Amino acid sequence: MGGRDPALGDGAGDDGELLESDILDLDVFNQLMLMDDENDQENEFSREIVQSYLDQAKSTFADMDKALGSKDLSKLSSLGHFLKGSSATIGVKRVQECCRRIQYLGKLHSISGEGTVDEEEALKLIAQELLAGKREYQKAEEFLGYFYESSSADEESDDEGAAGSGSADGDSGDGGSASEDSASRTRQTGTRPPHDRNPISTSS
Repeated sequence: MGGRDPALGDGAGDDGELLESDILDLDVFNQLMLMDDENDQENEFSREIVQSYLDQAKSTFADMDKALGSKDLSKLSSLGHFLKGSSATIGVKRVQECCRRIQYLGKLHSISGEGTVDEEEALKLIAQELLAGKREYQKAEEFLGYFYESSSADEESDDEGAAGSGSADGDSGDGGSASEDSASRTRQTGTRPPHDRNPISTSS
């Protein structure tokens, strides 16, 4: 996952930054974060799941390109269904929606799932949805990379601050009592485990 700032695109906020809620279903993503072990300050469990999804999505998009080139509508529908599900697990909602429409179109249904389209129209619309899905994937990849790298930096900053506080207290000459006070403050002000925080605000 890269550490670049989120790319600008549709749904950007007034300050020019893409809003988290434009990329992710925050309720789903926060539930994923809550699966991290409370002692896992690097959020490695959710990070690995996210990275696996990103790798999987990239590979699936490549398979979709091949299927589109060979006009294999059945394969496109199957791949759309697969990536729709994995995107829903992470909360990457716009990729999920593009894949849902590809799934329908691969079965010669309209993008709403109601009504039908002919093969030529289906392939044309799938090409558009595939391009849109790749763009939304890129936004999600950049945002998630930025989110996890920022989280790691915050953890390191908190740890360094706690260590500095402990060192200063230890030099104060108060002996064991000072060290105990420092340890207590570190526990109170140090990094909160993922279970104790809402990783991304869901308020508007």
